[in-house]
Amino acid sequence: MDKLKQANLYRSELIPVSGKLVERYNKCLVKLGFAETKLKAFHIDGIGWSPEVAEEKEDLQYLNNGEANPHGIIISPLQKGKPVYLPFHTFDRDIMKFVFKIHGAKIKDITRDCAICLDFDQGIDAFYEPLDVLKYDKVSIHFHLIDNLKNVQKEQLKLIKTFETGNNFIDEDLHQQLLNSAKTYGDLRTRNLDLHELQYDTDSFYTRSFGGVYILRDFIKPIVVFEDKTWYKEAIKDTNYDVLIYHIAQPELMDKLRDHVIIEYDLEKVVGTKRYERIKKFEMAQYLKKTQHPVKDILNDPILFKSYLNKLDIKARKKVMSVEIYLEKLETSNQYKIADIVDLKLFEALHQPHSSLEAKHQDLIWKLLVNISEKDVLFWYWYDKQAFYASFKTWDDSLKDWAIETISNNI
Repeated sequence: MDKLKQANLYRSELIPVSGKLVERYNKCLVKLGFAETKLKAFHIDGIGWSPEVAEEKEDLQYLNNGEANPHGIIISPLQKGKPVYLPFHTFDRDIMKFVFKIHGAKIKDITRDCAICLDFDQGIDAFYEPLDVLKYDKVSIHFHLIDNLKNVQKEQLKLIKTFETGNNFIDEDLHQQLLNSAKTYGDLRTRNLDLHELQYDTDSFYTRSFGGVYILRDFIKPIVVFEDKTWYKEAIKDTNYDVLIYHIAQPELMDKLRDHVIIEYDLEKVVGTKRYERIKKFEMAQYLKKTQHPVKDILNDPILFKSYLNKLDIKARKKVMSVEIYLEKLETSNQYKIADIVDLKLFEALHQPHSSLEAKHQDLIWKLLVNISEKDVLFWYWYDKQAFYASFKTWDDSLKDWAIETISNNI
């Protein structure tokens, strides 16, 4: 991953945490029901997730109390606008934007000497069946301050009221109580510590629950797509919901997405785009073994690309160039079918969200399409970094260089 780090493509916007902030972070972990971290320094993202703490705990979802109860931690106003690197739901980024939009000023004030625990409550204590994810409707965002600061504020105000009553201003014990509270928690008299509950409405989204599930509920009929085959088989037994259920690898899924005007394709148009070139080059790279030239040079140099293309066996050559072969044949006759010539996964990779979809839905569908066919390195990096990172580790160094150049230059 060093290559990605050097190119600022690997968690480059994390916030460093050390000293007093570690203590506050640990208090949040304890308040949320988790064990403290033993680390003296680490980094966090916009929702308070830390890759180092996750590694220490050997649990990527260490901020979850079960799949139905995710949490967040805010210890710095610098978290505003920062990426959420491992969202449990695709709407987690939007929730954090919403939180800072409404409570940004108060968060900046509170985090001077306190930390905030976030509880994302969708009214479900625990999941029991895979289609329980359909119960997601509204997410209530509750805020909890460490050290019971709101109660401490009430106690300070009560002490001050007592101090101002009668001759209590000469009471030395009362003086000491006020001083001790102020030294420990600061002067809370004029601080606004009231972070009222927020409501966030969900629509279509992706969740990591049950091995990964897409809930597409804003279209002709609700569609639920499972990434995990075991949970998919369990879900199709459930007759309580009127929804269409698919496993992500089912070819029928793409047909249904096209029928419901969720995705579309135009091979003649896409073949002239940078996106097509990225996909074709990545497909070509899968067949390059023990080459005389670096893979990056082969993919970037048209002469070398043709040279190595012609060295492939005829089956692989036809697969890499299947789209262009199909379009050439189509010019002479319309009897040819896409399925007879174009490689299925290549064809799937060339789909895109339907142009009529809202921007937020387009992002979700891009993520789904990337997971169906992982062939566009740029979109793969954009929409599913964890899967991209996992695959990236296995690549030839020169292919890594090509991918980094492609992503960095957005080409």
